[in-house]
Amino acid sequence: MLVSVCISTYNRPQGLNRLLKGLNRLTFNRISCPEIEVIVVDNNTKGIAKKVSAAIKEDFRWTLKTDVEPKQGISYARNKSVSLASPKANFIAIIDDDEVPMPNWLEELLLVQKKYSADIVTGYVISRLPKDIPNWIVRGKFFENPSFSTGESRHIAFTNNVLVKGEILRKLDRIFDHRFALTGGEDSELFFRLNSMNYKIVWANEAVVEEWISPTRTNLSSILKRGYRSWSTYSLLEKELMPSFKVQGIRIIKGGALILIGLLKLFPAVLLGRHMMANGLLFIYRGTGTFSGLFGIKNYQLYKNSFEIVE
Repeated sequence: MLVSVCISTYNRPQGLNRLLKGLNRLTFNRISCPEIEVIVVDNNTKGIAKKVSAAIKEDFRWTLKTDVEPKQGISYARNKSVSLASPKANFIAIIDDDEVPMPNWLEELLLVQKKYSADIVTGYVISRLPKDIPNWIVRGKFFENPSFSTGESRHIAFTNNVLVKGEILRKLDRIFDHRFALTGGEDSELFFRLNSMNYKIVWANEAVVEEWISPTRTNLSSILKRGYRSWSTYSLLEKELMPSFKVQGIRIIKGGALILIGLLKLFPAVLLGRHMMANGLLFIYRGTGTFSGLFGIKNYQLYKNSFEIVE
């Protein structure tokens, strides 16, 4: 069995170093160790990722490939990484450059894939917050991610923790959509589309990765923009892939409800604290993002000019 682990990176040398060291610690106690190749594509032409990879390559247990995608945009980098995967790869795993997998991460993804005959397996992401962040962010739980029962069917997955059958991606004319190169959401589009094509997505709760949250994300503006963008993207995808009046009507109702709930949350927030104020605003941004996706309003470009740096 051959597994290609694909990584797209930009200006995160310490994050990439942590990730590669984490991949080097992968263990396989319940299944035979597969053949693994790790593919790193740098979306920066300065050669940062190449230097990081070269420093660890001598002691790296797996095959390590590096390349550059000069065209700026997360979709371009992700497509380049998948294109470099071996045509014989049984599975393609994707993980972000600000994450570190638990030692049993890949083994758990493979075990769940086999047990549930899944086409796609996605897992749990634990956020690791930077030191000395404002208390209202901790109290608001803005970086806590949902978890589900292992084997539970999902309608979407994300590139922060996913395993896909290689043959599925090789069949696609378009993998990551370039429309989302600067906004993000390219992974949502891909897996929403695969779900609409009746590919089976399941959850692996024991396949855990740890995401190192950048200090640049621990502020109200970033939290609200990401809330707006994610709900806008979801609405856009529903409009394109589930184009029924019923679905769009429900989405309009949800958007309005989110805004109303957010407004109602703002009144007691004056007494309950800043975390409640931020929570109310987040509901409003999610609601307005819902409408922006439905009506084609331009989204935030999270990756324009410079990507976030996690150091």
